[in-house]
Amino acid sequence: MARRLLERRWPWIAATAAILLVFLSTLVEIRAPSDPDPRPIATADAIEGLRGRKDLNVLFVLVDTLRAEHLGVYGYERDTSPTLGGVAAGGVRFARHLAQSSWTKCSMASLWTGLYPARSGITRFDDVLPDEARLPAEILKEAGFRTVGLYRNGWVAPTFGFDQGFDVYTRPAPRPVPKDVRIDNPTLQVRGTDEDTVAAALEFLRVYGRERWFLYLHMMDVHEYVYDDESAIFGGEYADIYDNAIRWEDGTIGILLEHLAAEGYATNTLVVIGADHGEAFRERGFEGHARRVYREETEVPLLLSFPFRLEPGLVVDARTRNVDVWPTILDLLGLSPPPGIDGRSLVPEILAAARGGSPLGADAPAIAHLDQNWGQRNRPPYPTVAVAEGSLRYVSAYERTVRVEELFDGQQDPRELEDLAAKDPATLERLRKVADAYLESAPPWGRAPTRDLDELELNQLRALGYAVP
Repeated sequence: MARRLLERRWPWIAATAAILLVFLSTLVEIRAPSDPDPRPIATADAIEGLRGRKDLNVLFVLVDTLRAEHLGVYGYERDTSPTLGGVAAGGVRFARHLAQSSWTKCSMASLWTGLYPARSGITRFDDVLPDEARLPAEILKEAGFRTVGLYRNGWVAPTFGFDQGFDVYTRPAPRPVPKDVRIDNPTLQVRGTDEDTVAAALEFLRVYGRERWFLYLHMMDVHEYVYDDESAIFGGEYADIYDNAIRWEDGTIGILLEHLAAEGYATNTLVVIGADHGEAFRERGFEGHARRVYREETEVPLLLSFPFRLEPGLVVDARTRNVDVWPTILDLLGLSPPPGIDGRSLVPEILAAARGGSPLGADAPAIAHLDQNWGQRNRPPYPTVAVAEGSLRYVSAYERTVRVEELFDGQQDPRELEDLAAKDPATLERLRKVADAYLESAPPWGRAPTRDLDELELNQLRALGYAVP
């Protein structure tokens, strides 16, 4: 895989304001770093000191469909993710991190806005983020960052409003997939791999890397079950192929991080690695995602790597959420998030872990939400909602038109398969009230706008395996 990235020539096309710049295709050269990790060792004081730095870049890698418990750093027995394990070893791992939906568009709208799905208003296939939404790229651009986003999932396309604040927001040009690379999800027909994404990112860094930058990469190869002969080490069953794809993606991310070290970016770049949702493997009869909001579809990783090493790496055990990601990053940079959002900065938890302090208090309830009819044009909303509180998880869903409620205790039942609803009706009722109160909330800008999708867009989304009208 690394050799392929070294051998290809990659074009990069960027647009700023009304000027279109065409970058020359060139050979991307990745020099092996003399020190695999050139970053200095630092303490909690250095974390606080990030706010005063004017040279800090941000690399945000979003791995689509990455389930936390399939990573070694989250306790998985298979060695699926040595690169991500290395990131956590010298950085921060958030042990109980909740995505706000199990469907990419809804989840990413919450992540970018810091608002729960009912408050972002992005819960249906035709919803669009309004101009009134203030996204992190807008804040960073105003602060002097060059902002670039590379995506391969059509649910985060510019036509849905996800390009706000980006100087450049584009799909990397796909290349023919090599013969030793397999795409083993039969519903998928998407060309290219995340090697295209990384190569385009390296070309951007070659041209603009010495400016201050924010680079967002939305990686799709785990979603598409992509792997090669080298990463095909876990077997041929459904979940095995998923693990093979994680191993492949982990190696692709490793190439990018090696380049940061080789070119001197590791000491002035904040690296954030997260996911939009997980993946189910028939634990409850469902496969895939965008169906329910159980733990297997919503418990995702979140890792931070600073421009220095922490020894040992930190673990934040408190319940955290994707709506907290950007308030945290902005706080680390000394910037303010939009007012009135649901997310909050996790910097206090990070500093407490770094200084060996006690947890900062009981976890507040956290929400995950999916409209079960998100892709059905003529059907009413059927919300399935999860409320995670401590070790408890309440889940409300619809079976046809009947509301079904479940209650799980992850401390006693880590896989959350034993329904305690009948045994603890008081807790069920209390968490039901939290869910119902949440569903009564609304976006600060009113109803989100919608748009008609043309047949080309619908076919592209169908090619990702989604059932859309």
